[in-house]
Amino acid sequence: MYFALKHVCRLALDAGRLAKDQAQLFFERNFRPMRIAKLGDSAGLLTGYYEPIVDGSRFPTPMFKVPIYRRPPDLVPPLNSAGVGFPNKGTSLRRTSNGELVPYYDRGEILDGALDGQHLEICWIKDQADALMIQIEGAARVRLEDGTMLRINYDAHNGYPFVPVSRILIERNIIPRQEMSLERIREWMRANPENAEELRRQNRSFVFFRIVGLSDEREAVGAQGIPLTPGRSIAVDGLLHVYGTPFFLQAGLPLTAGSKSIRFDRLMIAQDTGSAIVGPARADVFWGAGEEAGRVAGGVHHRATFAMLVPREVDPVAAGTRMPLPPEKPSLTVEANATTSLPASLVQARRLSQADEFGRNLRPQSRQQSGCSETSGPDRNSMFGRPEANRHGQSTIPIIADVDCRPRAKPPQTNEVANRVFSGFASTAERKASATWRREN
Repeated sequence: MYFALKHVCRLALDAGRLAKDQAQLFFERNFRPMRIAKLGDSAGLLTGYYEPIVDGSRFPTPMFKVPIYRRPPDLVPPLNSAGVGFPNKGTSLRRTSNGELVPYYDRGEILDGALDGQHLEICWIKDQADALMIQIEGAARVRLEDGTMLRINYDAHNGYPFVPVSRILIERNIIPRQEMSLERIREWMRANPENAEELRRQNRSFVFFRIVGLSDEREAVGAQGIPLTPGRSIAVDGLLHVYGTPFFLQAGLPLTAGSKSIRFDRLMIAQDTGSAIVGPARADVFWGAGEEAGRVAGGVHHRATFAMLVPREVDPVAAGTRMPLPPEKPSLTVEANATTSLPASLVQARRLSQADEFGRNLRPQSRQQSGCSETSGPDRNSMFGRPEANRHGQSTIPIIADVDCRPRAKPPQTNEVANRVFSGFASTAERKASATWRREN
């Protein structure tokens, strides 16, 4: 996939800047649209993130007393990690003075002073709510006393899973789910400092940063190593997707000041990742920097259809033969016999029900060969910045989403998918281009 994308990029450079209809034709000639989704689901999940801008100081003051830390020298990356940079997933460790590796300090221990005296502070900001927000977003601009804009970016983490404060607030009936937002959480934390402190400690995850620039007006740099483009760059699961892959996303998003959703049909480029971005049809849209970008990002938590644009030189059928499959499901007899604690009448009824269901859904090939799964349901995700990772153990194998095991389900033809994908690239030339694409295929 990487080398195929590299070849298409060379063609794009040779073509130079193209008009809108020519650009559409370029994509249609060089890419094949493939609908993707998690096994058992028909759509993916779209959220948003941004780069906060906060006031800060180079030195601690009565106003600026919350430190932002750089990576500690005793922090050890997760074992068997590969690649450049500190991974954003896995269990980080701490090397003690005698060389022993132990779990790193969690948020509570760091807040209690575990890092004091090590001179790891990059700067100080006003409150813990902003510090937590910066850690969730993974980057920030800190406006210092003299007006200098200090740019910081993710550098490492302490190895504990992220626990979203929004989930805890909802479970404790403090903020109703329908009222949950970034601003609502900030308001509650500032109005309830003692309870907010206890709440933050429930999230043991902690992020460390590095300085990436001073007075730099460029956008934040993503995991691909280049500046992100607001509204066009997305963070994806780096274990499944290659940076630079184009995606076409379709959703209804609340992008205006009101709550009404508008159509969001847009070509996006995978240029970033995040520890909570897990699965084939899962993306975090970068919206830029500042309060307005934060307002838009905080309101995006919607289902969306994903079409990955695969270079035509990549054969999806051949690639699919190398795709790992989930383990075989236990037989109906084994599963029924496992329910020995149930009365015999209920066990027999369950066997009949399962057999009937199996008969209705019978296909010529096995369920795994057809790409089907019993697992379904959307991820539970945080509404505070980047949501938590998939906790349900569902398969994250990319498939063509429209292969469905439900009775009488009829998958759409490739041309229909292509028509829906390419129809969003332009307004006037779309029908001609799509017709040309169908004739050529």
